[in-house]
Amino acid sequence: MVENEKPLTGIRVLDIACFIAAPYAATLMGEFGADVIKIEHPNGGDPLRQFGTKTDLPNQSLAWLNEARNKRSITLNLSKPEGAEILKKLAQNCDVICENFRPGTLEKWGLGYEELSKINPRLILLRISGYGQTGPYKDRPGFARIAHAFGGLTYLSGIPGEIPVTPGSTSLGDYMTGMNGCIGIMMALRHREKTGKGQVIDCALFESVFRILDEIAPRYSFDGFVREPEGTGTLNACPHGHFPCKDDKFIAIACTTDKMFERLTSAMKRPDLLKKFGSQSTRLANREIVLSEVEKWTRSFSRNDLIQVCTESDVPAGAINSISDIFQDSHFKQRQVMTNINVPDLGEITVPNVIPGLSDSPGAVDSLGPDLGQDNNSIYSQELGLSEEALKELKNIGVI
Repeated sequence: MVENEKPLTGIRVLDIACFIAAPYAATLMGEFGADVIKIEHPNGGDPLRQFGTKTDLPNQSLAWLNEARNKRSITLNLSKPEGAEILKKLAQNCDVICENFRPGTLEKWGLGYEELSKINPRLILLRISGYGQTGPYKDRPGFARIAHAFGGLTYLSGIPGEIPVTPGSTSLGDYMTGMNGCIGIMMALRHREKTGKGQVIDCALFESVFRILDEIAPRYSFDGFVREPEGTGTLNACPHGHFPCKDDKFIAIACTTDKMFERLTSAMKRPDLLKKFGSQSTRLANREIVLSEVEKWTRSFSRNDLIQVCTESDVPAGAINSISDIFQDSHFKQRQVMTNINVPDLGEITVPNVIPGLSDSPGAVDSLGPDLGQDNNSIYSQELGLSEEALKELKNIGVI
């Protein structure tokens, strides 16, 4: 490996998926050097291009520019036999294909793993869907919001007695599943090093959501306990939640142990609270009293001053940040959590930077989402050797 070369240089990925989940796995690989070719339908491309905030560029929303970073784009209609044949040619010289169609769709087009692996036995196929490739619900459509609900997270979210909410109104399940898919690809690549064989990775959105729900599964099997929404706190610790400040901003405080509560009461200058509620079990039994006393205290400070007081007393606390707060925060700036990328005809766009940080072979954001089909010529003509006449014919019949 060349010094400072990105770790996935030399790996080629075909991203035939849409929206976020499977494309995010490909994006992560692209950030660390993989050659990612985004394959999009000729008629409009990935629907993510139209999702979210529009820009002055045609077919390039801010969501698209952010999530399709470091990818090349070609157009190809996989549902047509001619398109399927071209994908097979591309698959001969690629390492990974990422897809998130409904189960059975690739097989319907003659592009299932059984067929693709005949062409390239080393090929790794990532398959992401709402409910997975098997099971009675496999044919149901799935999105992150549905996965949050079905996987058990939405039920836990919100204020007790009120309608459940989607955590953060973000596509959390998509991003988590894309990350799990990328981890699966890394393990499959390692397995291929040993055996020379590729394999299929089956990821369901709801399973990624279910996996992060702490102890609720073992707890239910142990004693039948059904965890309910806990609002801004938690049933397992107190005070552990969100508290208002006098400047109408909020702070998160976490006291998971008696030692942390001791530090908090020291910061509050309230030894009486420590004496009366020093044990976690006592605090949990008197939750409303404890939370009320802490809230009275937090309301006497501005958020920044309160964070300073907590920091000096070694109390785990943090600002509940808006995106405006994040853009002003010195820690975000020093760690370069965001980066600015110039987009031709649009200017600089700020996007989240690459994580994780590697000391010797870090990833990078080299470009944001590409124009639709901008790499058709370089890939179809130069790599596959298709003539200009052949490309015109494919375009005429709606294949590219």
